[in-house]
Amino acid sequence: MSSPDPATTDPDLAEQLVRLTRRMHRAQKRHMESLDIALTPAQTRLLRIVDHYRDGTPPRMADLAARLEVVPRAVTTLVDALEAKDAVRRVPDPANRRVIRIELTDTGRSTLHALRGARRDAAREILAPLTAEQRDVLGGLLSTLVDGAAARC
Repeated sequence: MSSPDPATTDPDLAEQLVRLTRRMHRAQKRHMESLDIALTPAQTRLLRIVDHYRDGTPPRMADLAARLEVVPRAVTTLVDALEAKDAVRRVPDPANRRVIRIELTDTGRSTLHALRGARRDAAREILAPLTAEQRDVLGGLLSTLVDGAAARC
């Protein structure tokens, strides 16, 4: 017997998840404003993706486009904006000078550190009404959902 469709089991669950996500984004944005960080969500995501490559070869524009699931032109616009903020830089690939790779600058790494702090502060604010035990249960449930989604991809 298959498990019931979660959307039909509790139609309010999807709406609650959307509302919580929006609330988290607003709280994170407030914390970022207090740090005087002005980045779009797409720019923030691009910084996180570039940072993911820190122990290996920096990504190419095409790698970033694939990870962001956007056209290469959109990545060019994001990189241009982040380069203007001194958060990333374009560097030629030593093996093929026609290939351009994107790496974080010290400013980009500092910005990411501050963004992570803003995200933690926002989560702390959102989760404040929960007891430690409730936070542990929620963390376990979220891990199950994340792991389940990753297994289907």
